[in-house]
Amino acid sequence: MQSPHVSQAEPGALDTLDAPGGPKQATTAGVGASATFSELLKRVKAEGLLDFDRRYYVWRLVLNTTMILAGLAVFFELGESWWQLLVAAWMGLCGAQSSFMWHDAGHKSMFRSKKAATVVGYFHANFVNGVSYGWWVNHHNRHHSHPNHLELDPDIGRRTAIFDIKQYASRRGLQRFIVRYQSVLFFVLLTLEGFKMQRTAVKAIAKGETKYPVLESALIALRAVLYLGAVFVVLPPAMGVAFVLVQTAVLGVYFGLLFAPNHKGMDVRDGEEETLDWLERQVLTSRNITPSPLIDFLYGGLNYQVEHHLFPAMAQKHLARARELTMEYCAERGVPYREVGFWASYREVASFLHEVSAPVRRGEGDALAAEALRAA
Repeated sequence: MQSPHVSQAEPGALDTLDAPGGPKQATTAGVGASATFSELLKRVKAEGLLDFDRRYYVWRLVLNTTMILAGLAVFFELGESWWQLLVAAWMGLCGAQSSFMWHDAGHKSMFRSKKAATVVGYFHANFVNGVSYGWWVNHHNRHHSHPNHLELDPDIGRRTAIFDIKQYASRRGLQRFIVRYQSVLFFVLLTLEGFKMQRTAVKAIAKGETKYPVLESALIALRAVLYLGAVFVVLPPAMGVAFVLVQTAVLGVYFGLLFAPNHKGMDVRDGEEETLDWLERQVLTSRNITPSPLIDFLYGGLNYQVEHHLFPAMAQKHLARARELTMEYCAERGVPYREVGFWASYREVASFLHEVSAPVRRGEGDALAAEALRAA
């Protein structure tokens, strides 16, 4: 087990735009005045780390397409066989890998052409995974602007698990049972994450929350027809249902394992966002997973979560070097920088969820939630 890399210290700058130019610089406040995003940005730009690299993403797209086509070839070759459940798991993994394509397209880190990035985004989100690209871009940009903020980060707001005791007041029925044991059930419920994102896509389109509802609906409907058609033509009903359940569960678990260690258990913000420097806001709320060739591939570069949040438009291939520069700068300025090994990251998440829900298990949840809300 690799030990955590932590450098101790101070804070400091303000608002953000999710674009290649990065966030806007603002007045620094607090004890971290010596640590500014602009200084780190100069070092990163000096090495060309915000430059586009079209060839890299062409290679990534070819690799992802090859993985999917290989899975389809085995699926049709195998035919009626329970071995198809392994193929289902493979296709779930491929779907999650393709999420890196729509993720980077949404951050405008792939190509100079906005049209090319948009095509990649809608294809890999809506057609490959049945997820709404339009909904996701809006949702994800708000998360990047205010990570781990109880009111402003939708990644915190849309989950049953609680990240602060005051959230318990809004939980009802089964949700309260889940919160009680959330350190375990959070990971169990990831099996439903794929279904949840697909359901959210349908609801968002129906509510008019997407820019191109006809296009998104058409791609999702076409995917459903081709996917379910192939499954239930090649496989008998019971086997077909099992295939869909396994594929979507693996997709959901992979999605969940990608996002869980990035911010859960790091600083949670509530109401003080305007006092924080961009550098502090992103570094203090993000956690890296120690890189290796395998980890980099499995996480699509999102294991460099600190650097990804500081430079959202940076291409995957440059994140490793940006990590070195960021760690060096944070050490110089005394800014806490969190990086741990693979297993340690999930232990930290589980421990945090267990600690937050402890008052619920003691029967103090309602009282403490009410007290927290009054104080707010």
